[in-house]
This record gives sequence, structure tokens and C-alpha cells, in this order.
Amino acid sequence: MDFDLETTEALEDAAGKWWMLLVSGIAWLVFALIVFQGSYTTVYAVSILFGIVAVMAGVAEFVGLGLWTTGWKWVHGILGVLFLIAGIWALVHPHNAFATLAALMGLFLLVKGIYDIMVSFITKQQFEMWWLQLVLGILEIFLAFWVSGSFRRSAILLVAYVGIIALSRGITDLFVAFKLRGLKKELATA
Repeated sequence: MDFDLETTEALEDAAGKWWMLLVSGIAWLVFALIVFQGSYTTVYAVSILFGIVAVMAGVAEFVGLGLWTTGWKWVHGILGVLFLIAGIWALVHPHNAFATLAALMGLFLLVKGIYDIMVSFITKQQFEMWWLQLVLGILEIFLAFWVSGSFRRSAILLVAYVGIIALSRGITDLFVAFKLRGLKKELATA
């Protein structure tokens, strides 16, 4: 790879923080496991669970701002704000949140799926396992349409969607962590 000095310094800085995404990915996977093991049957439990996930996702976006280059920071900042707003709204108005939860999850999965597909094609030349993120993005888009369908009335399925969001976030964070770790090794040898 041949980058200018500023880009190389930004890449080295981001690559040096690969472990943050590793920890984040593991935490999301543990949270997904807890969600899938729980028994959530009330409207309030589902809404509060979603609120917690959304707030965690917002905080994770802000913590991860140091990992992204200048061009992507604003996207993650906007996502962080949107996640925090949605999470706080769900915690404050759990009954109303349940009514719109399927639409919010569908929108989240659609945006995340499109993002993962874009990133997989952008990084196709740099990473040999780019196709894994492409498959994840396609799956997320499929789930977005499934969530928005007639399944929105079941509390159990909504809990499953919260678990799927946590699971996909954990897998994505782990994937990016190992991409950054590989980049760190590559930059060290260059």
C-alpha cells in the first residue's frame, strides 16, 4: 500500500486501537446471548430492552469515533445521536415504543446492511475476507424486510430482533477489529 504521510498516520492510529473493537464485539456477543436466553413477554420489557441496546449502540458509536478517519466520523456521530435519541425515547415511553419498534429495527437493519455492503466493496482490495462483511450486509437487509413485515405483533420476535441487532454488531466489531489488527501488522512491516 502506498499512502501519503497523513493517511498513514491516521491508519496507524486506528490500527493501534483494534483491541477496542475486539472488546466491544465480545461485549455485544455476550449481550446477545443474554437476550436470547431471557424470557420477555410484556410490551414494556421488549421496549426497555430495545432502549438499552440503542443507548449502548449510541455510546459505542461515540467511543469508536477515534477509530475512524475524518470522512467517516460524521456518519458515526450521526448514528450515535440517533441511537441515543431512540434509546432514551424507548425507555421514557415504552408503550409507544413497542408500536414503532419493528419499523425502527427494520430501518436500522436496512441502513446497517447497506453500510456493511458498501464497506465490503470499498475494502475488497485490502482484505481477503471482504465477502464475509458482504454476506452479513445482505443478511441484514433481508432481516430488515422481514422485520417490517407482518411479524411486528409478536413480542418474542421483537426480542429476537434485538438479539439479532446485538449479534450482528458483535460480529461486525470483531470483523473490523481483526481487519485493523492485520492492517497494523502490514503497516509495521512496510
